[in-house]
Amino acid sequence: MTLAGAALLGLLILVAVLAPVLSPYDPRDSVGPSLQSPTFAHLLGTNDLGQDIFSQILWGARPSLLVGVGAAALAVSVGVAVGVGAGLRGGWADTIAMRVVDVFLALPVLPLLVLIAALVGANRTTLIVVIGLVRWPEVARLTRGQTLSLRHRGYVQASRGFGGGLGHVVRRHLLPALGPLIASGFVTVGAVAVLMEAGLAFLGLGDTTVVSWGLMLNRALLFPGLYYSALWTWWVLPAGFAISLAVLGFTFLSVSLEPRFNPAWQRSTS
Repeated sequence: MTLAGAALLGLLILVAVLAPVLSPYDPRDSVGPSLQSPTFAHLLGTNDLGQDIFSQILWGARPSLLVGVGAAALAVSVGVAVGVGAGLRGGWADTIAMRVVDVFLALPVLPLLVLIAALVGANRTTLIVVIGLVRWPEVARLTRGQTLSLRHRGYVQASRGFGGGLGHVVRRHLLPALGPLIASGFVTVGAVAVLMEAGLAFLGLGDTTVVSWGLMLNRALLFPGLYYSALWTWWVLPAGFAISLAVLGFTFLSVSLEPRFNPAWQRSTS
């Protein structure tokens, strides 16, 4: 499962990077007849504006992966900072941090995203910031629990006894030990972020200045009589399949890493 997830994500990253080279047409240009079925010139046909769907699929990998990776990086950064800080400090700092985590965990994520997207606009930067800031509590709680265990280890106590400061202990001992757990949290948040970005775009709240899989689905499903012909097989299925592959790639990695690195999972199965 680890290899399958890595292969899927590697393929999508390669497609996103090489989209300008692999794409036969500009995804925004009308390059053929409207609603043309797949041909050698247009491998996945064209949409109602005559835009090449294959080119849009290739370019659509970029915003999805950028939002997924960006939101995951932000969530992991905030979550690790809060979790490690709370676990090392303990006392009132730990109590306050965990109460803040509880508040964020109680927030209804999807309605909040829809509200912000409707009021502010769902550009990529906004999506990365909002998704990252609503997904960090899970990372914080996991890293805090592991930090509470690690801070009582002999090598950590010895380092602090020899005068090692908080920054030294974190850099030298805690972060290497927390690395696998951080990696697992990163891919978990990445999968959720990709799905949220596609979902908002599908609802018509995505960034309309870029080509994305969610916007492709949104435009396709607004077309009257879509399912009364074979049109949906080359306009809807490819975009849905691409979203599924991206989410599966992150999910396969997350599921395969969690039993190894998540201490809560290990305790529940022991």
